[in-house]
Amino acid sequence: MACPLILAALGGGCLAVFLALRLWVVLHRRVVVPRESLSLLVVAGSGGHTTEILRLLASLSNEYTPRHYVFADTDEISAHKIRSFELERAERYPGTMYTTHRIPRSREVRQSWLSSVLTTVYSLLYSLPLTVRLQPDLVLCNGPGTCVPICLSALLLGILGVKKVILVYVESLCRVETLSLSGKILYYLSDYFIVQWLTLKEKYPKSVYLGRIV
Repeated sequence: MACPLILAALGGGCLAVFLALRLWVVLHRRVVVPRESLSLLVVAGSGGHTTEILRLLASLSNEYTPRHYVFADTDEISAHKIRSFELERAERYPGTMYTTHRIPRSREVRQSWLSSVLTTVYSLLYSLPLTVRLQPDLVLCNGPGTCVPICLSALLLGILGVKKVILVYVESLCRVETLSLSGKILYYLSDYFIVQWLTLKEKYPKSVYLGRIV
């Protein structure tokens, strides 16, 4: 009886070591940027998050195409803002390509930590097949809870050897002295972690300070 348990424990230990090594490789792998275009997955969030991310996208060239927007299934405001943004962009860049996708909201405002874990896992179940299907070159996000399951899904693509996805996190402008909950999680997982206040750069040395960019 003890022998199967020992073998199972050894197998689980070996799997854990393998996944840890794969994660280390993905996080430290050299990022190779395609020359012609980048397939971009953008995570939008309710309120100011979507406004900030669209301001950032407005400064990008049309080489970031196609653009795939992901937002919470109940977030009609973001859906409207994205449609308006892309209609205006199409006037400057005819033939511009974009898609929109909805996933379950991973965390509501003031939701408890325990229930947030459960809803994030639920959202992850929707995010993973979506990310596998889209296979973006780059994920761009700025703080909404929806970005956590998307970024974890993109990270899993690298761990499973499917594709290395570049994760770029831009902390919201309203975060002056402390990171958001999403920022605290993705600070350790993103390829580029950008902050807009020098006080955050001093507290989080891995971050990149570019001043106010939105």
